[in-house]
Formats: sequence, structure tokens, C-alpha cells
Amino acid sequence: MDPGLLLLFDFARPDDRRLFAPIDDAVMGGRSRSRLEASSGGAAFAGEVSLEDGGGFASIRSAPRPLDLSGRTGVALGARGDGRRYKLGLRTDAAFDGVTWQASFSPRAQVWSEVRLPFSAFEPRLRGRAVEAGPLDVGRVTTVGLLVSDRQEGPFRLELAWIGAFR
Repeated sequence: MDPGLLLLFDFARPDDRRLFAPIDDAVMGGRSRSRLEASSGGAAFAGEVSLEDGGGFASIRSAPRPLDLSGRTGVALGARGDGRRYKLGLRTDAAFDGVTWQASFSPRAQVWSEVRLPFSAFEPRLRGRAVEAGPLDVGRVTTVGLLVSDRQEGPFRLELAWIGAFR
């Protein structure tokens, strides 16, 4: 891990794992399900994406709290993937629904690696659709989330050691 990294979440710590809650397509009638559970590397974002009943996504999101990322270049995470593509989302308000700035990533399967996502890779989305929202205000970030979508049906497992912000 980069010594200049601002550590946001250390998933080896139970208190940091408890900050995250699932928000799956059940909010719109779907049947996907997810959870953040303890694992040997810290935590695993795991579950199953179902396309039944108009569904197709599973996600987790941290509880709102000020996460001033000013002076940083992007977000990094220690992850071990499963061959799927995921999205990391940043939000600048505490409302349940609203604009999320998302960046896609595909961590190496079965191998721990550091994934770096520059802020320039994050695009504003509202309920899965691109929107015009201006630039991400990194000084006002309040929540971090992870999402699996894009018709990637079936079981998934993304292991996480930490999430931080790099210079």
C-alpha cells in the first residue's frame, strides 16, 4: 500500500465493514442480493445478480460521513476479483437517491492487486443512466459504494482489503 494513501476503509476492521449496507435491485422489484461479509483478506462483496422481474444489479454503500478527498488524484482499492467488471461509486450528498459518480474496474481474478481509479475516470450517473452534473466535487464526497450490473447474471465475489485515496 502506498505510504501517501489516505485510508478511507480498512476491511480487516469490523467497524469499517459495518459501515456498508446492501442496496440491491429489490428497491425496484428485482431479485438480486448482496452482502459485505468478513473474509480472510478483510471483506467480500458477494451475492448473486438476477435478471428476473426487471432486476440486474447488486450494490453496497457506506453510511454517509464527510470524506474530504481534496488534494487527492483518485481512489484506490486492494482487491481480488472473480473475472467480473465492477463499478466504484462516489456520492456528494447523504440522500438515498441521487447522482453517483462511477468508474468501472476489473480487478485481476484470484490475485490480490491494487486498483487505481483517477477522479477523471468517474462519470455522473442517476439510476444507471448518464447525466449532466458538472465535475465531481471531491471535497464533498460523503459515501463510497460498489456495484455489479450490466447484465452480469449469476454469483459474484469481490474481495476487499481496503479503500483509500491517492495523490
